Amino acid sequence: MIKARVTVTLKNGVLDPQGKAIEGALGTLGFSGVGQVRQGKVFDVQLEGTDTAKAETDLKAMCEKLLANTVIENYSVTLT
Repeated sequence: MIKARVTVTLKNGVLDPQGKAIEGALGTLGFSGVGQVRQGKVFDVQLEGTDTAKAETDLKAMCEKLLANTVIENYSVTLT
């Protein structure tokens, strides 16, 4: 079994209204000094097998086809 973590974040320059709302809420809750918040998504995926090269190829395809909108998002894959 191969375990992986896929992290998807907005590309620089893409507006992040959810991150901005979180930033404002943190200030309202008394957390000062928060300069910028960007939100993202994390997917923990388990794949059958032991071939890490195939797993990385499959995970990249999953990101390109479903998990990330590559027009506005970046992604990274980490095998754990």
